[in-house]
This record gives sequence, C-alpha cells and structure tokens, in this order.
Amino acid sequence: MAMTITEKILAAHSGEESVKPGDLIQAKVDLAMGNDLSTISAIGRLEKVGATEVWDPDKIAIVMSHFTPNKDIATAELTKKIRAWVDQVKIPHYFEVGQGGIEHVVLPEKGFIKPGMVIIGGDSHTCTYGALGCFATGVGATDLAGIFITGEVWLKVPETLRFEFHGTPDKWVSAKDLVLLAISKVGVDGARYRAVEYSGQPIDDLDMSGRLTLVNMAVEMGAKNGVIHVDDTTRSYLKERGITNSYTEYASDEDANYLDVIDCDLSGMSPLVAFPPSPDLAKPVEEAAGIKVDQVVIGSCTNGRLEDLTIAADILRGKKTKKGTRLIVLPGSQDVYLEALKAGVIEVLVEAGGAVSTPTCGACLGGHMGVLASDEVCLSTTSRNYAGRMGHRDAQIYLCNPAVAAASAITGEITHPKLVAEEVPV
Repeated sequence: MAMTITEKILAAHSGEESVKPGDLIQAKVDLAMGNDLSTISAIGRLEKVGATEVWDPDKIAIVMSHFTPNKDIATAELTKKIRAWVDQVKIPHYFEVGQGGIEHVVLPEKGFIKPGMVIIGGDSHTCTYGALGCFATGVGATDLAGIFITGEVWLKVPETLRFEFHGTPDKWVSAKDLVLLAISKVGVDGARYRAVEYSGQPIDDLDMSGRLTLVNMAVEMGAKNGVIHVDDTTRSYLKERGITNSYTEYASDEDANYLDVIDCDLSGMSPLVAFPPSPDLAKPVEEAAGIKVDQVVIGSCTNGRLEDLTIAADILRGKKTKKGTRLIVLPGSQDVYLEALKAGVIEVLVEAGGAVSTPTCGACLGGHMGVLASDEVCLSTTSRNYAGRMGHRDAQIYLCNPAVAAASAITGEITHPKLVAEEVPV
C-alpha cells in the first residue's frame, strides 16, 4: 500500500504494516517535550492520578521558555514546582534559564530530533521538528501527562496536503514568506488535523534554518504536523551534531494518496506581510509600505536562529533604528546568542538601537519583554498576529521576515529591504 512520509512513520510506531487516513492508532513516542506552561499543567494531572514516576526519564525533555526568566512571583513559584518534579522523577534533559532557550530552537540544535521519530510536545509549535523528516505534533496537558506515564499516544492518522513550490521569487524572499504564502492559500483552518508536506526545488534549496521556519508555522493553517523529506541538507545538519546512522529515513511513495496538491508559484514574488488579525492575510510588502510601526520584534521559535539575526544585522550595520520605533531582538537559544556574540551580530544590533533579550518566548505571546499597549503597531517575525497575542487586544500585529523587520526598524514604517540595503546578506 502506497503511503506518505507521515503515514509510514505512524505505521512503524504503531506496529502496523500500513495505515491510512482516518485510522485510530496507538503509537509509541520517541520523545516527549514540555515547557513551563504545559509541564506545570501536566504535573497537576499526574498528581490527580497519583503518578509518581514517568515511563522513561531519558525520553523526556523539559525546557523553560515562556515566562522565563521568571516575570513575577506566580511564575517563580510555577518554575520552582517544575524543578522539584524534575528532580523527583529524575529527568536528565532539563533546560534551565541560561542553559536552553526556546524549545523549538534548542532541541534540534542539541541533537534531540532525528528523522523517523514520533515527537509529542506540550506546545502547538512542536510541529517545527518535522523539518528533519519526523512526525511531531503538539498536545494539551492531559495528553502530555498520559504520555509521561505510558510513553504512548492515541492518534488519528491525518490526511496529507502537499504544497509544491516552484519559481524564482524576489531576492529578499525567505522561508517565512513561503509559509505565509502557503497559509494564505488555504486559510488558518484549511489544513485542520491534516499533515502538511512541503516539496519542490525552492524547498530543497532551503538550509535547515529556513526549513525549521517553514514547518514551524504549519500549525497556523491548522495542521496536525508538517514534514519535509530527508536529503543531504538534513544529513549534514545531523552529522554536525554527531548523528550519522541512528535514525530511519522515510520518503513518500510516488503513488501516495494526497487529499490535495497545492501549487505555490514563487515567480517574481515579493516578501510578504501578514496583516492583522490573522496569519493568512498575507500581502506583498509593497501593499503594507508606509504603515508606521511602534515596535519591531526579531526572533522567536520562527525566526530566532543565527541566520535570522545575521540577516537583520547585515541590514542594520552602520544604521540606527528610527526614533520612536523600538527594536526588540529575541535569540532563540543560548547557543544562538553566544554564536551571535562571537560573530559580532549582537554588537551590530545593539549599536543600531536594538534591545537584545535573553532567549525567551515572552514577547511572542504577550507575556513579557515587549508587551504592546492599546493601539500600538508591531511588526514581528513571530508566528501569530491574532488580537491580543502580544499584549492589548487593540494593538495591531503584522508578520514578516527578518529582512523586512530590520529595514522597517530603520525607517519606522513597513519597508521593502531593497530600499535600505543594496545587497542580500550572505
């Protein structure tokens, strides 16, 4: 029976020769992930049923990311309880403040993610890991608690949507624009409980940073998971982390059944900007040009990797942010932060007027480190621009790639990068 990548992985992990969309399966989990928000809720569920042990401490990773460093007394008490639980059940992979950062940047760079795995996380952007050819999805606290105990998860095998990219876009277009285009094609619920598979030469040409950005926002179209096939780029990324042959590669069969194949023509496309209040309202940057911005955010699990910060720094080098426009930079992890320091990227961003934060999800979800007031306008490289996402419900959030964000920080209004930079950063 012909199957897609997602179907093959789920079949292998449920002990079946084959599965098809709609099948209910019980799959073995290779890695479970919790952050500060989801872990504390899962602990509450475990306490209710009297569970004092986990199925395999070595297959659980806990990353403090959302309200850390602690923003107030309540979150300090929350993380204190998580630390105590981690010690109690003897989980070795616990990333404290100063050790990790944002989970979806930390886990791939630390070598936790491998092709062919089933990864379940207590965060909707767990789908990010599918960029390395695995099945990864987010769940709620009750399901996460169940996985902590059993190491297994009930799933319905999703139908698969395939996005085929082709064509040559504007030189300032990056992976963020590709996923904004895909979301605009189907809407924020057009891939609800479906697997999203990305293919085509523009996908093959992306480095791993770009692929992680692309798959990160699969959930913004409602997808259960997103995935990209394994190739030499994937293998090289894994080899850099000491991973060579301890994984299984899966590829979709040529005659695999897809719910739909969606054509994504990039020919001549400009960078995109998603207008509020939804990620699917993507328009060419030219249509957003001139919109005044109070705050620009560069970073997060979507665009907080070294490559993203480098693009921004190359545009901002020797320039200053516009008076009245705040620039907040959120490296995705401690490793990213350190590499950016060594490369001089942080120095450029600070000299330009940027406020560089310790790695945190804070600004993205309106928790801390950049909360918006009423009627303020923010241009952000984050993943969501729903009303109230980054602060006050009356604030306006636009989404874009790092180059557009950096250019706009200079002018104080949404701006095409070509107007402030002559060359695309290498």
